[in-house]
Amino acid sequence: MTFASQHKAVLQVEALKALAVKAEGKYIDATFGRGGHSKAILSSLNSRGELIVIDRDPDAISAAGELQKQDSRVQVAHAMFSQLSELEATKNFAGKTDGILFDLGVSSPQLDNPLRGFSFMHSGPLDMRMNPMDKLSAEEWVNSASEKEIANVIFEYGEERFSRRIAKRIVEARAEVRINTTGQLAEVIKQANPSWEKDKHPATRAFQAIRIRINSELEQIEKGLGDALGLLRAGGRLVVISFHSLEDRIVKKFIAEKAKGDNFPRDLPITAAFLNPTLKKIGKPIKAAEQEVANNARARSAVMRVAEKLN
Repeated sequence: MTFASQHKAVLQVEALKALAVKAEGKYIDATFGRGGHSKAILSSLNSRGELIVIDRDPDAISAAGELQKQDSRVQVAHAMFSQLSELEATKNFAGKTDGILFDLGVSSPQLDNPLRGFSFMHSGPLDMRMNPMDKLSAEEWVNSASEKEIANVIFEYGEERFSRRIAKRIVEARAEVRINTTGQLAEVIKQANPSWEKDKHPATRAFQAIRIRINSELEQIEKGLGDALGLLRAGGRLVVISFHSLEDRIVKKFIAEKAKGDNFPRDLPITAAFLNPTLKKIGKPIKAAEQEVANNARARSAVMRVAEKLN
């Protein structure tokens, strides 16, 4: 079994429904992964529909290229989704896009392949780069960042309360021998963490934090959402699936602010019509059903938010 074959698109049915796909529409899958969501979108398009798929991971782009060979409606862009508005492929989609989907975080093939260095469950090179061509790997950062920086990253991006203890132990350990595998790092964190959460590996939060730092994930989300808004047409749908609280907070705040409109002082006598809101929130946050979680444990933390572009 290949690593790619293990991938299951989360909330696939719900995402397709949220996008309200039109047969002749223009759509963007900003996080192709292995194409589960893209294939679902294509199944609802007719011959005049169009789909742009984007990913920063070369392995994902390779899979996307195979899909493109089979389907002329598909365009492929090897890029970060924070570059949405800068891509040649999206130029003709500006203000005309019927729906944009973001499936945030790390994909199953990335987690399951030890050579990518994302998981503490499989010992492998300490890498964590979504695009291996990027300069900074987790190994380089872990072995060079200051104790203070490591502690801050683990606390802010991993919400780990023992971040200082973990950072101190990492610095001590790397002084003895360079930390160059996920197994080494996981063991160091495990020894430094005095309180293990039930059913959660003690390195979970720290690994998440380091991965977010290496890939600038939160900054990517903020820029990507802003670009998506400019590409959507009036009535177009923005659908975002998040997997941890930091991602979801950014998405929730973005939708709330764009739905509220211009930030005038509260005591200014201005009606809602003058606030120029650009998005309308659609429904409540959606989570995976029990059956999906039973079939795919990674769906457990997924939260999908939906918004619609206003005039």
